[in-house]
Amino acid sequence: MATNGKPHVLVVVQLTGGNDFLNTLVPYNDPNYYDARPTVVIPQDQVLPINDQLGFNPNAAPLKDVYDAGKMAIVQGIGYANSSRSHFRAMDIWHTCEPNKVGTEGWLGRAIRDIDPNKENVLTAVNIGRGLPRALVVSGVPVTSVGDLDNVGLMTSIEEQERRNMALEMFKKMYAPAIGSGPVSEYLSQTGSDVHTGADILRTAPAMYSSEVEYADNPIAKSLKDVARIHLAGFGTRIFYTQHGGYDHHANELKTHPQLMQELSGAIVDFFQDLRDHDAADEVSMLVFTEFGRRMRDNGSGTDHGSGGGAFIIGERVNGGLYAEYPSVNPSDWLYGEDLDWKIDFRGIYSTMLEQWMGLDPVPIVDGQFEQVNPFN
Repeated sequence: MATNGKPHVLVVVQLTGGNDFLNTLVPYNDPNYYDARPTVVIPQDQVLPINDQLGFNPNAAPLKDVYDAGKMAIVQGIGYANSSRSHFRAMDIWHTCEPNKVGTEGWLGRAIRDIDPNKENVLTAVNIGRGLPRALVVSGVPVTSVGDLDNVGLMTSIEEQERRNMALEMFKKMYAPAIGSGPVSEYLSQTGSDVHTGADILRTAPAMYSSEVEYADNPIAKSLKDVARIHLAGFGTRIFYTQHGGYDHHANELKTHPQLMQELSGAIVDFFQDLRDHDAADEVSMLVFTEFGRRMRDNGSGTDHGSGGGAFIIGERVNGGLYAEYPSVNPSDWLYGEDLDWKIDFRGIYSTMLEQWMGLDPVPIVDGQFEQVNPFN
């Protein structure tokens, strides 16, 4: 329980495409970084230092403010052995905690089953966005998914049914190739009709919401505003999931990545300000992750799939700082001669959130015991 007596809530933000951790938390005093990246690089005089080695991308200035306030834990060098460079396979691994085989259960779906074993609340977990992330999927576990709260409130019943059918069909097309049509059909037959049943309840959230925070007009800001509205409505949601897309920058990274950093950091700051204004921030922590990092060397315009990424844990109860270890950028230490090496298994970060924040036993959820960090007061 939080200090205000409310149960803890986890918000997961997926940076889809593979965020460039090197250009997010920059090793600005290491010449190896600049030697490896003659083009796609953050100039030393533009970095926002947090110590004499690392600093934030200048377009993520609001996140640096959160870090300086002691409310952000930066987990460095996240990965796993023999990491996949395929978007689909890498995200599948992150969603199911199964690096060596194709998993059929999402890690958060397992957590939902532990939180609400009797399926008493269709809003125990809510996804904001189209379709349904694999992380939330376990057969028999209901999850509510809504693309846009404002649009849901305006839809006719026919339009809403068409949208629900489209989302379920999208889910089927995404996951049937990986795990077979049998498990997908079984999931849809058992829980598919419940995937969006909570949408009818969620329709009421906008009318219950009032705020002085003005969120920006971009997808991640709108999604986090929806998370805030649902949380503040008091529906008992314990897990929220949403995504910020566009991080697969093989080209034009210096044009696209700055905007993503601005959108993400602004949305996160506005979200937590909104919660604080409503005395509803103490019970919320956020995990921001991506499926992999990018390679050490740029390709002249962008960066290609790599490893050794990073994550953020943000919240009022977080003991901010650097956790785990920033991978060496010395060429002699590069993984496969081209990648940042990883230092801590992603399942240890999940275990941290599950055990230390949500009060759950992480071992059956992530399929093992993994080193955790300790970011909570």
